[in-house]
Amino acid sequence: MAISRSDALVLFGVTGDLAHKMTFPALYAMVKRGALKVPVIGVAFPSWSLTRLRKRVTDSIKRSGGIDDERALHNLLSLLTYVSGDYKDPATFTALKKALGKAHRPAYYLAIPPVLFGTVIKGLGAAKLAEHVRVIVEKPLGSDLASARDLNRVARCVCSG
Repeated sequence: MAISRSDALVLFGVTGDLAHKMTFPALYAMVKRGALKVPVIGVAFPSWSLTRLRKRVTDSIKRSGGIDDERALHNLLSLLTYVSGDYKDPATFTALKKALGKAHRPAYYLAIPPVLFGTVIKGLGAAKLAEHVRVIVEKPLGSDLASARDLNRVARCVCSG
């Protein structure tokens, strides 16, 4: 059985410290290796411009070891788009759907507080954005066994294929 690759990467919490300290340098390294060629859509609450997000990405990479491949940095920045919105607002997921365009197998990376995992997963489901997807959580799944099982149940109910 062939494994289908994700055709977009959606980063919830893209304006946060985790993205700045860890995720952006990792994405830069992936672009340098030729392993990241899909659109990267950042989602977060602040009403930032794409220019501001690109400056944050560039700053992150400079701070984490420097820019040693201008072409790779340019490629990474060209892959970026940004959706601003509240994770509890259906309009955020409508805007995300538009930003995804023709992508049908996105990977959702949740670099957000664990208390918001269920909210985002349910929002993806309500917007019909949860079929043939991968959901990656950055932090512990739940605060104890019961909450981990509950979140796993929600994810299994909402996400398919």
